[in-house]
Amino acid sequence: MRFLIASDIHGAESPADKIKDIFSSGNFDQLLLLGDLLYHGPRNDLPESYNPKAVIRILSDLKEKIITVRGNCEAEVDQMVLPFPVLSESAIVYADGFKIMMTHGHIHTPEKHPAGIDAFFSGHTHIPVLEKREGVIYLNPGSVSIPKGGYPPSYAIWDNGRITIHDLQEGKVLFTL
Repeated sequence: MRFLIASDIHGAESPADKIKDIFSSGNFDQLLLLGDLLYHGPRNDLPESYNPKAVIRILSDLKEKIITVRGNCEAEVDQMVLPFPVLSESAIVYADGFKIMMTHGHIHTPEKHPAGIDAFFSGHTHIPVLEKREGVIYLNPGSVSIPKGGYPPSYAIWDNGRITIHDLQEGKVLFTL
């Protein structure tokens, strides 16, 4: 399986458009989105190219390929305007012999999550992380629109069990596992 993994779009049109281009040109099976799709939230500044209506159109074009979870900035109205489920707290994806838990990261965290998983994918912090601890892979692809911790906007790729985190602007690999 080959997944493109992104989080924390926060209504920013340009990063959403770039993710769509990467997905369309990368022979991916699914686009995994880890929440906070349309709204920037009260704790974040307005991202550059903030245009939630454009993000709705961009993501709607990929509706058959998206698996997503609810972020702390999602609201019921988001489900009314998006043609794919966005209000699940978590999702389980099975790929390449791995049981992967997807969540945003504000309820279930790397320190507090259900047992019996091989990988834990979350966003929320806007800081990319890729590590393996006690047999579990922890991935946070960072944020495509409002990166924190001095990192560039970033996303991740799962390619048959191999994970890389990439700089959204330059495409260069930041982390690999």
